[in-house]
Amino acid sequence: MKTKQQVVVVGLGRFGGNVARTLYQLGHDVMAIDIDEERVQTLMGEVTYPVAGDATQEAVLRELGVHNFDIGIVGIGANVEASIMVSVLFQTMNLPYIIARAHSELHGNTLQRLGCHRVIHAEEETGTRLAHSLFNPEVEEYMELASAFGVSRLQVPDRFTNMTLNEAGFAGARDKYGIAIVALKRGDEITLSPDSDERLRAGDILVVAGRDEFVSQITN
Repeated sequence: MKTKQQVVVVGLGRFGGNVARTLYQLGHDVMAIDIDEERVQTLMGEVTYPVAGDATQEAVLRELGVHNFDIGIVGIGANVEASIMVSVLFQTMNLPYIIARAHSELHGNTLQRLGCHRVIHAEEETGTRLAHSLFNPEVEEYMELASAFGVSRLQVPDRFTNMTLNEAGFAGARDKYGIAIVALKRGDEITLSPDSDERLRAGDILVVAGRDEFVSQITN
């Protein structure tokens, strides 16, 4: 997967707005679409292409070049009909990867049957967390502490297996990646502030704190 992705997000409520904003902060090209112009205005300067328009109209999406995007995210909430229509249009345009937010279990089942690659139940996953896990599969959980700064729980990448924390570049209070190692989880055991000579194993989980772009350096 290429590093910089083109992502279109439809529906800019709290969930969709957070997804769009966070993906842009992580360096991706983001088109954010909503029929409500006020919602679009709130994202001015925080996404690549903020657009006020009706995404349930195929002509609108094609004029915007959505068929050339890598990922489509349907963040529409309670308007199930609009959610399904946009999901179908994304399928029609052959977007490589489609994510849709489900308002209910029935809605989620419908989206899966329509061929959405991933269905999100927003009460279980926040938009910010989705954005961080989308391109970094090693990031299992994310908690935002401040804008562009958070705590992540991530699987140790394969390239660090059998290295000590020091050899992997995780040494001192702040290492070469600009993050702090909060804890190491191995099976049921948790070590807080592990020593720099601790050797990493396959399956280990690191809890790290730092700026988002620094965490991305580890996982990419």
